[in-house]
Amino acid sequence: MAAVPPDSSITRVSDAARLEEGKDLGDAPEATSDVSDSGKEDEPPLPFSKARCIALVATVTGASFLNTLSSQAVVIILPTIGRELQIPESRLQWIVSAYALTFGTFLLLWGRIADIYGKRDIFIWGSAFVAVTLIANPFLPNEIAFDLFRGLQGLGAAANVPTAIGILGVTFPPGKAKNYAFSAYASGAPLGSVFGNLLAGGIASATSWKWVFGTLGALGVVVTVAGLLFIPPPPPSLVPPQRGLVLLKSVDWLGGFLVTAGLLALLFALTEGNVVGWGTPWVPVLIVVALILLGIFYAWQWYQENRTTRRPLIKVSIFKNGRFCAGLLIMALFFASFNNFIVYATYFFQDYQGLGPLQTTLRFIPTGVTGALVAFIVSHLISRVPTWILLLCANTAISISCLLSSVPLPQNTSYFAFGLPAFILSVIGADITWPCLTLFTSKSLPQEDQALGGGLINASAGVGRAIGLAIDTAIQTAVLARERHVSVEQAGMITAWDNPSLVSIRAANWFNFALGLSCVAVVCIAFRGTGIVGRNDHPRKESSGVIHVDQSETTKKE
Repeated sequence: MAAVPPDSSITRVSDAARLEEGKDLGDAPEATSDVSDSGKEDEPPLPFSKARCIALVATVTGASFLNTLSSQAVVIILPTIGRELQIPESRLQWIVSAYALTFGTFLLLWGRIADIYGKRDIFIWGSAFVAVTLIANPFLPNEIAFDLFRGLQGLGAAANVPTAIGILGVTFPPGKAKNYAFSAYASGAPLGSVFGNLLAGGIASATSWKWVFGTLGALGVVVTVAGLLFIPPPPPSLVPPQRGLVLLKSVDWLGGFLVTAGLLALLFALTEGNVVGWGTPWVPVLIVVALILLGIFYAWQWYQENRTTRRPLIKVSIFKNGRFCAGLLIMALFFASFNNFIVYATYFFQDYQGLGPLQTTLRFIPTGVTGALVAFIVSHLISRVPTWILLLCANTAISISCLLSSVPLPQNTSYFAFGLPAFILSVIGADITWPCLTLFTSKSLPQEDQALGGGLINASAGVGRAIGLAIDTAIQTAVLARERHVSVEQAGMITAWDNPSLVSIRAANWFNFALGLSCVAVVCIAFRGTGIVGRNDHPRKESSGVIHVDQSETTKKE
């Protein structure tokens, strides 16, 4: 990795110190930034050539793209896999859930390992691991082995996705280049979702579904090779004196076990609760166990930070800052609403309207096109518009998307009248929220915690998705049972052109609308006053020799 200019390092240390003291990033006084003779802010130089910077951003964006691409592609071919491997429909969802569980639960641990061992190495090894397991997956003849390797793919993705954010955070100093990098990275997920549908639908209709995994594995190889070529090694000054497995002794393995086990238990219970029923005794028991483990984890991190000299997995003092916690909460609420909207849009088109995978995919294409366009626009706005205003617009957009899917409309209403604007607004929300909050997290944490910050922001989104989908599914099932005048256990599935099915889908989207409004409230109450997170920092010296940092871009109060 390229060394970050000293100015950037000073900024991060200053931010981190204030964060650990429990002071709000919005409380810093506004300082006068350095300007050029033309009146424009001086931009820090690129860490290396423009072409290599573009190649680097494309490489780490490839990790985000491949993550959602592999998830969405597998969803489309689930029925085909189930028939060929003779997997019952009740267990078919585990092909998707195995990936999601390992990805969500190992993010924080891999983030810390990457910060200690080296972000470049973990990114490359994680990408290679994803590629190998993807290529091997279609050759596995039974359900257990197939699900196991799907879980291993999630484990590899948990290594390279947060590390990608860490690489961007330490490579680019604050400025336009960093804004472009984070905005481009944010476009990877929606593009991966759209192309996942197109890729799987096209390949599965032309040849065997196994070639879907082969193609995904080939893309994993491309990301791995690109990482070797374009991600620079750290400069000698940042390389620790000890390398290899010895370096991993400094990892808080007990903390890693506690948070991983706690998140795994929580996500597993939320995933299975709607399948086996929330009245099943082990489901609430597992949720309680998960909360206990996470509570012990927090206490252990506090003890290490305040009573020992060991480096904890996460410094709990960062949570003293209300605005930082609000950012994580916004991430969880937004992606709960956004993910639920996408899931129930798929149910609406495929299950209620009876459309095939390809026809459904065509309706999702605007999300990819909009995502790329919005990412470009946001890369300019993020250095000009206050962050809380951008987030307010983003969460208003997803709220309107859910509202359009909630209100009763005639059955012959055109897709272009409500579906298209809903999709466009939802992606506008996602492609504003993601770069704003990842950049905010990056600037809030010191340089040595950048990959952990990537894990933390991804984990917040993952937990939000899991909890949101569990509640949404429970609401939809309860409404479906009420409309069909049966018990919840006998509610059945969504069926084509069935009015109770339509009412239940609308009920789910009313909850998604409520999530969006809750996120709007958090932005207005807890995040209001945040300055411009994408504006460049310019340190200046006072006569006393003490360096003061202009933090107005992340801290200026309205």
